Formats: sequence, C-alpha cells, structure tokens
Amino acid sequence: MISVQRIRRFGRRISGRRPSPPESPADVLLVQTTPLLTLPASPGEPGPAETAGPQSDKPDDAAPHRRVSVPEVGGRLRGGFGRMREVGALVVRPFQLALFQGDADTPPASRRLSIPVALPWLGTINLVQIAELILAYVLFGTTLSMVLDWNAEAGSRQIGEGFAYLTALAAGLPVALRDRWPLAAWRVAAVLAPVTIWVAVTVGRSGNGPPYLVPVVVMYLLVLYSVAVRCDRRITLAVWIITVLTAWIVHPNSMALVSVIVSVVVLFGYNVRTRRTATAKLAREERRTREAEGAQAALAERARIARELHDVVAHHMSVIAIQAEAVPLKAAGDPAQLEAGLAEIRGLSLEAIAELRNVLGVLRDQDGRTDTAPQPGFDRIDELVANARAAGLAVLVRRAGELDGLPPAVGLSAYRIVQESLSNAMRHAPGATVAVDISRDSDTIRVWVANGPGTAPTGGPANGATETRGAGQGLVGMRERAALLGGALEAGPSSDGGFEIRATLPIPDQESVS
Repeated sequence: MISVQRIRRFGRRISGRRPSPPESPADVLLVQTTPLLTLPASPGEPGPAETAGPQSDKPDDAAPHRRVSVPEVGGRLRGGFGRMREVGALVVRPFQLALFQGDADTPPASRRLSIPVALPWLGTINLVQIAELILAYVLFGTTLSMVLDWNAEAGSRQIGEGFAYLTALAAGLPVALRDRWPLAAWRVAAVLAPVTIWVAVTVGRSGNGPPYLVPVVVMYLLVLYSVAVRCDRRITLAVWIITVLTAWIVHPNSMALVSVIVSVVVLFGYNVRTRRTATAKLAREERRTREAEGAQAALAERARIARELHDVVAHHMSVIAIQAEAVPLKAAGDPAQLEAGLAEIRGLSLEAIAELRNVLGVLRDQDGRTDTAPQPGFDRIDELVANARAAGLAVLVRRAGELDGLPPAVGLSAYRIVQESLSNAMRHAPGATVAVDISRDSDTIRVWVANGPGTAPTGGPANGATETRGAGQGLVGMRERAALLGGALEAGPSSDGGFEIRATLPIPDQESVS
C-alpha cells in the first residue's frame, strides 16, 4: 500500500517544488496494488502515476486510479442498503397485511338468498349466514365428539377436556366468522392450528399419516376460499405461502398433496373475485353511460325548448313592437282606432303567453304530464298571415296538395318555419311583399317563403339578406327543425334584393310515427 500523499511529496522533492500543506483525510486514498480492488480512473481524469510526475517509479506499469472520498463511499453504501430495505419491505409487506394490518372487502350489498322479516330489530334474514352458522355448529359438534372418543381410548396419552373443546372451537368458530370477517377467521384458524395438530398427534389415529382432523380441513378450505374472494391478491399470496410452509414443516410427506388442494381452492376463489370485480366495473360503466345518455337527452330537450321559445318570443314580440309603433300613427288621434289597435296588441300578447305556457308546461309538472293545448300546425297558418298583414306586410299565400292528416311533427316544423320567416321579414324588411307557398308531394312537404326589399325605414338591416351575416339564430333553428325530420333548408338573398327560404320536409310513414 502506497500513500498518494507520499508519492506527491516525492515528486515535488525531485522537481524542486515546495511541499504543499498536508491534505485533509477525506482527500486521501490508499492505492491498492492488488488488481481486484483497484478503482479505475474516469475518462480524462489523471491517475496517481501522472500526478507523481515523469520521474516517478514505474510510470509505465502503474494502473490508472482515481481518488474517491469517504463521503462518496458512504453514500454508495447507504444507497445499497436503501435498495435492500425497499426489496425487504416489498417482501415483508404482504405478510404484515395477512397477519396484522390487512382487512377484507365488505360483503356484497345485494344478496339473493335473503328473506325480509317484519321485526324492526331483525331486518332481513340471510339464508347464507344461517347455513354457515349451522355448518359451524355441525363442525363443532363433530370435532368435539371425535376428540372425546379418541381421548377415552388414549389411555396414558389422555389430554384434558379443555383441549377437546378448544379443538372443536377451532373447527367451528372460523366458519361462523368467514362471511363477515374472512381474514379474521383465517387468523383465528392459524392461531389455533398448533392446538389441533397437537391433539391429532397425541390422541389421534392418524399413525404416520398427516395429523389433520377432517372437520378442521373442511373449515380451513372454506376460510381459505373466503380470503381469496374477499382479500387483496397480496394477502392471498401471503396466506398461500404460510399454508404451504406450515404443511412442509408439520408433515413433509403430504406437502405436495396439500399444496395442490390449497392452490386449487385459492385459484378458484381468486377467479370468483376477478369476475366480481369485472362485473362491478361493468355496472359502474353502464351507470355512467346511462347518466351520460340522460344528460344528452336533457341537452337535446333544452335545445328543443330554446327553439320553441325563440320562435314564439321572436315572432310575437316583433309583431307587438311593430303594432305598438304603427297604431299611434294609424290612429292619428282617433280614439276608436287607437282602442282597436291596443286591443289587437293585447290579443297578440295573450296568444304569446298561451304559447309560452304550452312550451313550458312540461317543465312545471314533475311527473311529465301537461294539460296544454296541442302544438300548432297548418291549421293556424292563417293566424300568422293575419298578424303579418296587420303589421304592414303584404302577404300572399298559396296552398297545393292535401295538407290534412299530417304527422304533428311535420305540421309544427312547417308552422315554425313560416312563423320565423314572417318575423324576419317584419324585422328586416318592413312593408315588403311576402309570398308563402306550401305544397305537398306524395311524401314531401315543401315550404317556400320569399320577401322583397322593404319599403318602410328600419333601424336594422335593409332586408332579410343580411340575416346570414348576423347572429342567424332563427335560421339555425329552422335548419335544425328540418334536419330532425330528415329534410333540408336553404336560405339566402333573392335576385330582386329580398330574401327567400326553401324547406323540404319528408313525411314519415304512419307505422314509424306510431
């Protein structure tokens, strides 16, 4: 072993340098001459041979080394111990959960074999729990009778009756606990297992065979199945390992058979747990899907109500506003004409309120029932035309084909399209001439509404053609109504400076409507 500090001093003495102050112990490294323990130098880092200078002993044969401080070595050791602790924690944690800290899942909420009882303090009777209590009592009695008979024939190997009762309790109590507390039932069985094995070896008739009582074996397999079904897989694995190791310690010759039986029970229980988990996850996904569908239906209903409100409010408010502006000018101080105009405005207001009540009636009734009037259709087109003419529009109406007996959805959509078109004409082209054409083919309703340029001044756009550059909520609603029926709607400016709307509404078959 050669000190690096001593080599440096020797090199300085030869080169004529003054010796530097002694270095701290943390900077000193003993250079190991044995190749197995030599620390190689990092790339680009000079070794001690280069540090010693060109006149040092054996400069060509010296292996490169690097200086490692004591804190660095301690850090490496601490890191290694830290990884060992992590691995140890991963190995020990399942056994801690199985023996001391773990707990099982709650029992399933829904049980098929349950009978409701009228007694308030009893609630429901679970037939599965009753069957397990009966089985626990049978195992207790069978084990007690078996051990007492063996003890009577044991002669000098007799044991106290207390051990017989304790063995019987070890066979029955875990079965009574396994439905509600399966992991606690296994812990009870594990704690009392030495007693049952000792009793079987002392007074039993097993001879050289496995020292396991049949009722205790039945109990343990039932408890093991409950642990696999209701506990985490780490706990199940730890329980399986403890069981196999115990079987190897107690009776090595039967370890293979015990391992096979225990593994089958554990795998069967784990498979049941996996299926239950998948079923519960599927039920949660179905519930989320139903909630999403309900939210989507609510949004669709809100959109429908918004369209209805827009059509009702926009049309009637436009007519009322125009009437309120035109009545004083038309009356010109005549009280009779003024009274007639106000009465007409009142009638329009009442009609708007009635239609609003018709739209919002279903929202007020929590059961979904409503006593509102039927939705408007082709039979009320004349009312729209009368209101538009009263507001100053020259409306020409043409009907072609049989318009009676149509589905309510088709009649309502056509009514709303005509209503919105007349409202747009009143707002954007007051005083214009409006043409309304409603025709029916064999399976299609065609609605065409066109207005010319307005003749009266307005504060809004000059005509309906600029509607496409505005908010256009009315046009959007009309297109949605046509699309819901599988039809189409086209809107745009006409060649004479006005605006026109063309809608095609398919008539569904009566079977699909019903």
